[in-house]
Amino acid sequence: MVAAAYAPDIFEKLSGIWNQELTKHLTSVMQRKQPVLNWMEPESAIRLAESLLQHSTEPGIDHEVRFRELITQMLAAGQNLHHPHYIGHQVPACIPMAALFDAVGTVTNQPMAVYEMGPWASAVERAVVRALCRRIGWNADDSAGLLTSGGSLANLTALLTARNVTFPDSWEQGLPSNAVLITHTDAHYCITRAAGILGLGTGRVRRAPLDHRRRMDPEQLHQLILREKSAGQTVLAVVAAACATPIGAFDPLPEIAEICRKHQVWLHVDAAHGGGALMSRRHRHLLTGIDMADSVVWDAHKMMFVPALCASVLYRNKAHRFRTFQQDAPYLFDPASPGMAEYDNGTWTVECTKHPLGFGLWGVWSMFGETLFEQLVDRTFELAAFLHQLLLDADDFAPLHVPECNIVAFQYRPAFLSTAAVEQQDQLQQQIRTKLIRSGDFYIVQTRIEGRTALRVTVMNPLTTRDDLAALLDAIRTAGDQVKVA
Repeated sequence: MVAAAYAPDIFEKLSGIWNQELTKHLTSVMQRKQPVLNWMEPESAIRLAESLLQHSTEPGIDHEVRFRELITQMLAAGQNLHHPHYIGHQVPACIPMAALFDAVGTVTNQPMAVYEMGPWASAVERAVVRALCRRIGWNADDSAGLLTSGGSLANLTALLTARNVTFPDSWEQGLPSNAVLITHTDAHYCITRAAGILGLGTGRVRRAPLDHRRRMDPEQLHQLILREKSAGQTVLAVVAAACATPIGAFDPLPEIAEICRKHQVWLHVDAAHGGGALMSRRHRHLLTGIDMADSVVWDAHKMMFVPALCASVLYRNKAHRFRTFQQDAPYLFDPASPGMAEYDNGTWTVECTKHPLGFGLWGVWSMFGETLFEQLVDRTFELAAFLHQLLLDADDFAPLHVPECNIVAFQYRPAFLSTAAVEQQDQLQQQIRTKLIRSGDFYIVQTRIEGRTALRVTVMNPLTTRDDLAALLDAIRTAGDQVKVA
């Protein structure tokens, strides 16, 4: 059995099946011949997965037949992000080719903590990070960063660094009782989660007021910092958004950065989603001032369209990456080669063993250059603007903002609902969304804006067309009629 599991000739046959089934699947999905979501009740899905585990012990299984069965089941029960009607969460229809580069790291297992364990993976990560830093507007030799597993871990890492710089004794002594964190009101929930993990506590997170475009208001931020200081508080960091998740609002970074510098406060920018706009000549102005930040999070597995996970934590001052942790691991790091600490990223990441996260991004970037990323950003942003215009032109829809990127939030407001209570109107949005996604016709999400339930679209597939977006409105109307009758 061990010999068969490792046999290169069997791997060759199975990888051929993998190629056939995935190619067939992608072709079908992109041509809209499958549902967007293959809905299955959770308990049914778990029972099916368990039954396939149990059958693995059967003697005499044909490896090729069994492998095809398992791959087919995986594809038949998943979410089809490459379907042009997937316009839901901020997870893209990734560039399929990128997965092939990722697969090389997976098959050969290139863990990253010390350079010698994954030398090419470490070199690729350093090259990608330097390129991202240059895109921000930093000198690649003065700045630094790392790749990590998702925006939540990336934001936690950056704020841990900010904590240790702002409170130098906090690694050993813990945080003082007068520490506070100021964040965008619509910040991703991982920011509050990070406050709990860091020992700050969620009760010491201060929400900065927003302007009429749901951006952090610089003047009110200034007043908030003054109030905290006068109360004897010390601000660990200010967390700005580029962009905030609910409607994709980009904070006015130059003004925020000036306020942070005036008060000598660490500025962290969560650009997990919006960082991709830096690749676009048409849209990079949305992030003007990001070069003034102390730290930035930018997820390539969002608007750079590579497979999850590939999130970056970037520091304007490269020395700060060594402030995140203060630990020794003599079994891991070679004291005979102290210069290698510059390349052993286990000293400045949460992970010790780490997947080679940069292969997909590096491979696609090396093949196509920056132009591909620019076209993907421009295409999806343009489609969101088109959807917004459709909503404006429709009597039974109400857009809730002017989109700055590829995120659009709106409500369905049919005539029969005009006299209904607010609670009933909100309930309709939820019911429509549930009916829509379980039908497999479209996948969208919902959010809360100023206490109201809204439908939310994020155009994360460049193969989505204007006709698809027009069809979405009709599908919502149909679902609304079905809910009304029910």
